[in-house]
Amino acid sequence: MAAGARPRVLLIAELCNPDWVSVPLEGWSLFHALRDVADVHLVTQVRNRENILKQGLVEGRDFTALDSTPVERPLDKVGGLLRGQAGVGWTTATALSVLPYYFFEELLWRRFGGRIRAREFDVVHRYTPISPTTPSTLAARCQKAGVPFIMGPLNGGLPWPKGFGGARRREKEWLSYVRDVYKLMPFYRSTREHAAAIITGSRATRGQVAPEFQAKTVYVPENAIDVRRFGTSKAEAPTGLPLRVAFVGRFVPYKGMAMLIDAAAPLVREGKVQVEFIGDGAEMPNLRAQVAREKLESGVTFAGWVKHQELQGRLAKNHIFGFPSVREFGGAVVAEAMALGLVPIVMDYGGPGEIVSPDTGFAIPMGTPEEIVLRVREVLTKLAADPSVIGPMGERARARILKHFTWKAKAEQVREVYRWVMGERAQPDFGMPLAD
Repeated sequence: MAAGARPRVLLIAELCNPDWVSVPLEGWSLFHALRDVADVHLVTQVRNRENILKQGLVEGRDFTALDSTPVERPLDKVGGLLRGQAGVGWTTATALSVLPYYFFEELLWRRFGGRIRAREFDVVHRYTPISPTTPSTLAARCQKAGVPFIMGPLNGGLPWPKGFGGARRREKEWLSYVRDVYKLMPFYRSTREHAAAIITGSRATRGQVAPEFQAKTVYVPENAIDVRRFGTSKAEAPTGLPLRVAFVGRFVPYKGMAMLIDAAAPLVREGKVQVEFIGDGAEMPNLRAQVAREKLESGVTFAGWVKHQELQGRLAKNHIFGFPSVREFGGAVVAEAMALGLVPIVMDYGGPGEIVSPDTGFAIPMGTPEEIVLRVREVLTKLAADPSVIGPMGERARARILKHFTWKAKAEQVREVYRWVMGERAQPDFGMPLAD
């Protein structure tokens, strides 16, 4: 390929769906953004086919959908039984997905192996799954064919912090006690040996990369925003009391909603703070009981789930985004809130602590639940005493996201990784974490 030409990319995103949320939406968003900077052919799972076709893409020309359901279905049944009887956590669910993913890659090689060997692609990039525990059978094959294989941004494997054993057990994270066993899986080491580049989406995941592979590792944050959904509006609530605090997410133990209620409780009683929880989940009865027990009904409300397309308008009515999740790999919702000009309060642990900088929000040091409650309360108290700092900080938060954390920016960062493995430039270093 001529220097400076658009790279020809075979993008593997088994999870890729424009109408879903979480990782499938990430897969779609990066694919869509990369098409502006590279010639990309997407390989995905057949479950995504219809929703991709609705976007006007042409199957065969723009994307290929592989049917790995013959292997997936039996394991889905096993997973369903485990969820229904014993309950499984994220770690176990990820482990159950590995075998069908091996089959997915085998189907991919049967379809594209000849074209890869013929150098029809400059780069093979596996984007999803994003879990660092999922190996690839393709890395060695691509290296043998002389085509660079890239994977990532990988993210996950964040250890449970001390003092949250109860939340860990309620999340059914049994396999997290033996979390390093995934390194014994077939192709785990060969994936890293034969990859031309490993993109990691967080400092924690970067730290899990063995020393001998650090030289081929590049940091690119996992999450970004779609400016068509977030960033077109700005926080519209006049800065003053009561401060309006919003939380968005699944109501599960590690998200820290109970700690946020405890932290805000005295300020709610004084009429200085109102808290709105957007979402739902198994913790809802416990949270409602906590609010009733503390007599906080006048200042703590539960909105339930809000459609993603409507979330921007809902969040823009708030001043602060309260999100003391203690085990958050990425934290896309934090970036979305900041894009609206909300001031974030997050834990300095995992993805959110890398999205938020000292000038754009508050990253709370990890501690015991009691320590976290006191630290979050201290921040809320300071903001309630001087709300004038919220507007300027929110503007800086918005500017940071629109500069570094859009899908356009991420696609441009990934393109520079492509150029590096293709020999067109030195290894990129975007900073870890990204500076304002």
